[in-house]
Amino acid sequence: MKPLKNAISPTRGENYAEWYQQVIRAADLAENSPVRGCMIIKPWGYAIWEQMQAALDRMIKETGHVNAYFPLFIPKSFFEKEATHVQGFAKECAVVTHSRLVANGSGGLMPAAPLEEELIVRPTSETIIGESFSRWVQSYRDLPLLINQWANVVRWEMRTRLFLRTTEFLWQEGHTAHASSEEALEEAMRMLDVYRVFAEEYMAMPVLRGRKPESERFPGAVETFAIEAMMQDGKALQAGTSHFLGQNFARACNIQFADPNGKMTYAWTTSWGVATRLIGGLVMVHADDDGLVLPPRLAPQQIVILPILHASGEAREILNYCEALREQLCMKIFHGQPIRVLIDIRDRRGGEKSWEWIKKGVPIRVEVGMRERQSEQVSIMRRDGGQKFSLPVGEFAEGVESLLNDIQKSLLRRAIEFKAQKSMHIKTYAEFENFFCDGGGFAETFFSFDAEAEEKIRSMGITPRCIPFATESQTGPCFVHPTRLGKLIIWAKTY
Repeated sequence: MKPLKNAISPTRGENYAEWYQQVIRAADLAENSPVRGCMIIKPWGYAIWEQMQAALDRMIKETGHVNAYFPLFIPKSFFEKEATHVQGFAKECAVVTHSRLVANGSGGLMPAAPLEEELIVRPTSETIIGESFSRWVQSYRDLPLLINQWANVVRWEMRTRLFLRTTEFLWQEGHTAHASSEEALEEAMRMLDVYRVFAEEYMAMPVLRGRKPESERFPGAVETFAIEAMMQDGKALQAGTSHFLGQNFARACNIQFADPNGKMTYAWTTSWGVATRLIGGLVMVHADDDGLVLPPRLAPQQIVILPILHASGEAREILNYCEALREQLCMKIFHGQPIRVLIDIRDRRGGEKSWEWIKKGVPIRVEVGMRERQSEQVSIMRRDGGQKFSLPVGEFAEGVESLLNDIQKSLLRRAIEFKAQKSMHIKTYAEFENFFCDGGGFAETFFSFDAEAEEKIRSMGITPRCIPFATESQTGPCFVHPTRLGKLIIWAKTY
């Protein structure tokens, strides 16, 4: 599709980082807030999050989990119980030390009434949920305990970018307790696969599933599993994580239960989550130089009807035709739900309205003027490829589910092809350096996990993303130290 006259500037090829910000602005997804590092999610951006939330919430509940809510504030003593955890999050924590402000006599305010115990503003909830679990779990009959919450968290980021990395963001976090390590591991893997299905079937975003190397594990976890996606600039986005926590947090939080023989033992726990950074991933995987491109399954409006009203005498007839079409389309079911259709009746020029919906990424735009009304046709524009064509209104309505499915599949197919083009198996360190000098992507190597070599690679802005499950058993000569055997691992620059 050729960029329109109002295309995003700069383009992806000119300045990818700025292009990303401009797509968000053009699509009216979010803006920076007066609080440094935080964002205001605007209605269209939040509507996308609601679609994500609804789909994920349904998938999570289908696996037996129930929703709850836990406090935003966590006593500092709770956070200090798990040493690796507190060390991992110490630099990111926001801390509440006083309970109120008082006037200082010169028109300003100063903190007063120090708290008896400082409170951590939730960066993640393992410790406070663990405290609840310690009271809720008494016997093996209380297990498994499968809890999810939708919440906001705060991590004091130094370098922020809308959706991808902000001081406050929205997410879901699952927390579970089990009677055995096998059951907990199975849970962690099950939820990772939920994320994979969501990424590929809803976001049209292909991902790698794998185990994180030790240096990339969640603080306090025994194992961290992740899905990694590739953005259009070849960088990786960690799109979801699932953690097997072993008994570490159970010991720290005293989550014990009596087994069938009456013996007290510590539970085995997991945690897992995805966040609003998925919206950033959606932008970077599918958007083009004309703006956002949305997969139909997540588009707040899947079809927008644009009436073309040149003469006031035609308006009522055309609007009635549009409303009849909308009602017909809304009766159709796409992926288990009625199709979402909007008629844009705002008093604006047709080209201006059409361009706005292009930037917002609506999958299908339908233009209806007197010509279409008289011929009983509609003019259709696909956002994924820019095709414009006409169909009899009945034929369009009957085939609309197939058309939306084709758009969804075409976006996934295009992303899969791009990921394949930007992935390479690399055998030597020289090839590795050349690969990233030429733009990078997913570099697959055998690596012996030499700490000094890994630190050198990290200094280049490249990190080990995961050990893919599909090739986890494979070994071969390390690309840094050929005389050593290594495991197959994926490297990339990342967000």
